[in-house]
Amino acid sequence: MPSYSIVIPAYNEQALLPKTLAAVRQAMTEVQMAGEVIVVDNNSTDATAEIARDHGVQVVFEPVNQISRARNAGAQAAKGHLLVFLDADTLLSGALLRAALDNLASGRCCGGGAVVDFDKPMPWLVRGFRSFWNRRAVRSGLAAGCFVYCLREAFDEIGGFSEKVYASEEIWLSRALRLWGKKRGLAFCVITEATAVTSARKLEWFSMWHMAAVLLTMLLFPLALRIRWLCWAWYRRPKNSG
Repeated sequence: MPSYSIVIPAYNEQALLPKTLAAVRQAMTEVQMAGEVIVVDNNSTDATAEIARDHGVQVVFEPVNQISRARNAGAQAAKGHLLVFLDADTLLSGALLRAALDNLASGRCCGGGAVVDFDKPMPWLVRGFRSFWNRRAVRSGLAAGCFVYCLREAFDEIGGFSEKVYASEEIWLSRALRLWGKKRGLAFCVITEATAVTSARKLEWFSMWHMAAVLLTMLLFPLALRIRWLCWAWYRRPKNSG
């Protein structure tokens, strides 16, 4: 029986999934706990599911194309009492996985996230936003969507990721986990000694101004998060994106 489960939601991720799974496998060799990997095929139209099976991981199918539903479907199939949610375009290191599992096993953390970095050099404006987010995440106890970890007990009791929203589900989960943990004397721990390295591809697909407009809309009109087409940046991708 695995002690931890790594859940990877994936929609048309045939281009990056092999590299992600290779990094996950390497990271898992650097921890002593037994673990499992679950890829959630979120109604992909490419070879995502086949690639995952070829890498020897469990594949779960979620027909509704919604990130929170995919994450929840993976958690439902997971056997571990420690959960790690990883985006399909994010590279997991052994140091980060070990830090997350150690935090959960210590009896002082109910869950958390990690500071993030991009997989390639970025313009100064993007670097500034990344630094701002990392400081905010540590100070306020927020997990970036590319890497979230928590106790299975906590996840189940708060109802998992909210399926009312099409984006920012990790923010809602972070808040719910913090409240759950506070009642039990457990902290929400954002890891700073290891980094979640994620893809900068959205900034290649869409301009910084498009992304800024989306984020501003989310901030000014939170109800937009409940409307799929207004969260297009999380679901739309160019045809030649792989």
